[in-house]
Amino acid sequence: MNATATEKLQFRNVDIHSIPILRKYLSMATSRTCDYTLAGIYMWAGYFHYKYAIAADTLFIKGVAENNLQLPAFSLPIGRLPLNESIRILREYCYERNKTLTLSAVPADIIQPLYEIGNITTQELTDWADYLYNAADLATLKGKPYNKKRNHINRFCSDNPGWQMEVITQRNIQEITDFYKTYGQPAVDSCYVTAVVEHDQTMRVLQNYFSLGFEGVALRTPSHGIVAFAIGECCRDTLFVHIEKMRHDVSGAGETINKLFAEHMLKLHDITFINREEDVGDPGLRAAKMSYHPCSILKKYNVTFI
Repeated sequence: MNATATEKLQFRNVDIHSIPILRKYLSMATSRTCDYTLAGIYMWAGYFHYKYAIAADTLFIKGVAENNLQLPAFSLPIGRLPLNESIRILREYCYERNKTLTLSAVPADIIQPLYEIGNITTQELTDWADYLYNAADLATLKGKPYNKKRNHINRFCSDNPGWQMEVITQRNIQEITDFYKTYGQPAVDSCYVTAVVEHDQTMRVLQNYFSLGFEGVALRTPSHGIVAFAIGECCRDTLFVHIEKMRHDVSGAGETINKLFAEHMLKLHDITFINREEDVGDPGLRAAKMSYHPCSILKKYNVTFI
């Protein structure tokens, strides 16, 4: 007797022990959106209620929709199974629960293949689109569009002679963590619950940094100590900047860590693009991300099979 979809999909919690198996399958993803990175799953597992299962050498992730935490939803499966077969399993799994299948954070280039599998409706997730940049642009900041960015960096260098960039290591991780405890609290008037979640998950990443396989740098000045840090991961041709924190009272610290991290990672890895992730509907974040002139906005969708 063939196993049911429920028997095939034995979902488990995402935790630090899940990292090796998640990394194996996420490395097979072809999308440049941040939802199919290790940090995209690990950091947001609590908020989106992510759980994972492995069936037929394929990764299945269930949780909730990015724009509706009450709506059960799945990520696109990743692994050996063809898309139509993995979708069939998910539809059976939902049918066994008298539910319809909804996929969330589906990249735009997957919409047409899903239309070919079955009848679907789509909903664009406008607050969850990713900002993609040419890596060389952010590493060099050449040209007139980046005049203000270069001016901020020059101001930082002038105000802070003797500044240094440091790779995050065992020697400085505690100092970086202490810096974040002091300067990383979300604004008390923030109306975005994701800011609070992101703060807590950044602390979780720092506490487990050397188990995650991420890469990062910190910016230090003689007078202030650590004033900024950035953490990301490279997947294929793209650097995903998952965390970037700075002292806002140190002029130019944000622009400087942004450029230094891009330059550092471009030297180490064969990357073409940098993904600086979503603005989650925050107008301030949206303006900041647009000011770096993205080469593309990676749209995402909810897809429901009907």
